[in-house]
Amino acid sequence: MVNGSAVPLVDRLHTASTDLARTVERHLSDITGVSSSVNGFAAVDPDIALQRAQFLDAVPVDRRGRLHGLVLPVKDLMPVSGLPCSYGSVTRTEIPVDTDPWAAQLLREGVVIPGKTQTSEMGMTAYCEPVGMPAVANPLWPGRTPGGSSGGAAAAVALGLVDVAHASDGGGSIRVPAASTGTVGVKPPHDSTGGSPTTQGFITRSVADAAFVFGVRPVHRRLRVGVLVEPLHGDGSVSPEMVSTVFSVADRLSDLGHRVREVSRPYGERPFAAFADVLASRSIHIPGPASDIIEWLRERGAALPEARRAEAVADFDAVPGTILSAWDIDVLLTPTLAHDPPEIGHFSRLEPPEDFAEQTRWTPWATLFNMTGGAAVNVPVAVAGRPPVGVHLGSVRATFGELLGVASQVHP
Repeated sequence: MVNGSAVPLVDRLHTASTDLARTVERHLSDITGVSSSVNGFAAVDPDIALQRAQFLDAVPVDRRGRLHGLVLPVKDLMPVSGLPCSYGSVTRTEIPVDTDPWAAQLLREGVVIPGKTQTSEMGMTAYCEPVGMPAVANPLWPGRTPGGSSGGAAAAVALGLVDVAHASDGGGSIRVPAASTGTVGVKPPHDSTGGSPTTQGFITRSVADAAFVFGVRPVHRRLRVGVLVEPLHGDGSVSPEMVSTVFSVADRLSDLGHRVREVSRPYGERPFAAFADVLASRSIHIPGPASDIIEWLRERGAALPEARRAEAVADFDAVPGTILSAWDIDVLLTPTLAHDPPEIGHFSRLEPPEDFAEQTRWTPWATLFNMTGGAAVNVPVAVAGRPPVGVHLGSVRATFGELLGVASQVHP
């Protein structure tokens, strides 16, 4: 398992581009050399990947894209022409004719897409147990969930099968699996107005790799860092390992010149109630037979009066202003998870209302930045005698580059 590299991604790409077909063959051999429950892939197509490599090899050097030759799987929620898209359930499998515009932009920049990585059904849970397919194994914690919904992407990167994997995040779905697998997960800034929690991002092996693939230069300056270890959402508790790791990171940042202080919860229960109702309202549009948790969300959403749906969006959209008024800080530092990943099946064995509540207890901070739209990142921190602990940095006033700058001081 490889969770980092001293060689910058741009240099690794330059080396790989001298014989791209062989590089892609090596990636494919690594991916197909382990079972689908381990490698995190929902589908792999060697023919498409090798044809793509041959095409890219023929592109003149002066016309190559910025990410030329990067082997980068796409999460199985995003259509890519010719590759099966199952949306986390075998009952939903289709072969798309068209490629999603976001993935199409990656192709224009020169990536090779070898296949699709596993997700929970419709990306709706913080664990990764796709319907009718094997639950994804956690390379860091055998027998435990790798987190979700981008669990397949996180597993593939944690195993070193790829350097970068596409992921998406509507409530922590990039950062939660990154924390569960000892990888770096970045949710970029996005426009969250109108109750829009979801954006696209990446899971990588280092902050430097994330900065490169996003095309953002880390900026280093003194920042005001707020520290919060109390859960923002849910009624759970936080393990001592998570708390002590956050405070050790806070001390490190203080030593580096950042102004660090503890902050308090900025609001009560209303904002997360709004997030939950927005999520349920959006679930109404999910078609066809579904897993129990999605069926419960659809029914809950359908039962909401129109006035409550509008109120929930208004409460959701009010969160950025609330945060700016409450916290005179640039970055918020918290744990990413309240405790270590539980065993596979822990959540899905519960009745849907308790399943949802238990996921919230496990991931009580990440959702804030889906409501504010601020950039946020999970970085793994080495802890003696156990796997690394994920800490979470979220932008309150810092730019994306400034956030990646401080994140790189925690994890290169």
